[in-house]
Amino acid sequence: MSVVENNKIYRILAVDDTPDNLILVQTILESEGYEIDLASDGIKALRQIDQSPPDLILLDVMMPGIDGYEVTRRI
Repeated sequence: MSVVENNKIYRILAVDDTPDNLILVQTILESEGYEIDLASDGIKALRQIDQSPPDLILLDVMMPGIDGYEVTRRI
């Protein structure tokens, strides 16, 4: 079941380089009815955002390569 308000299903993008963190966030938020997209690094996050912008982004700051600050700047 998805969280729907005014016929809109809310999607959240979670970005983290630690797989366990992504699984935890996904499990909790899906149980609340949100649609969750996952990305394991900044480049993948930017691609997903470009293809299908989410309603909310949960973004890790400290990641190898492009960190969360750089992802935010590019958004």
